[in-house]
Amino acid sequence: MKIPFLATLFLFLLVLGRALKKNTKTMNEQEQSFWQRERAANSVRKKPMDDLEYIFLPLEQLPAEVHRDDTVVQECLDTLTILKDSKIVNLTGITNTDLKLAYGTANITVLTEYDQNYTSLITTLQKWADRLYELGDMDNAKTILEYAVSVHSDITATYLLLAEIYSQSGLSERIPELISAAEKLTGTSGKIILRKLQETYPSL
Repeated sequence: MKIPFLATLFLFLLVLGRALKKNTKTMNEQEQSFWQRERAANSVRKKPMDDLEYIFLPLEQLPAEVHRDDTVVQECLDTLTILKDSKIVNLTGITNTDLKLAYGTANITVLTEYDQNYTSLITTLQKWADRLYELGDMDNAKTILEYAVSVHSDITATYLLLAEIYSQSGLSERIPELISAAEKLTGTSGKIILRKLQETYPSL
């Protein structure tokens, strides 16, 4: 009985050893590839950024005049007023290495700023919509959330709250639009949003 067991154990250890060796080799190759690309990126000179998709914040088309007496609403409006005159770009899913290769190392700081502005935009929109929803203003919350989806927000709560508003407002036929929008998002966020929408509204 011991011999078959030892033979099986030996075979298992042999297979495991080969798998670990192969995995280590793959990781080393990936690491070498990363550093090669990073070295190449660090030598790229400054390039024009004309092809960036800048986001326009139409604050005058959003419900900026309602509930201004509310502290949370006013804080959101103050932030958005600043962002309105700032450059905003959604760079979600694009690595710094890719950005340096595309636009040069000298532009990485300003590109990071543009991306941070985008993060500030979508989080502020969500905070604003949440507060209006709490105040019972579903229509204006819907307007804000629809704009957030239009600029490809990847905040799960944006899609779930908008779907809830659609459901409460007799607009359930629009929820598939959110599912379609989530499918177009890059990265893991889109998959999470898609799964939650499908779990919450399985019949759509």
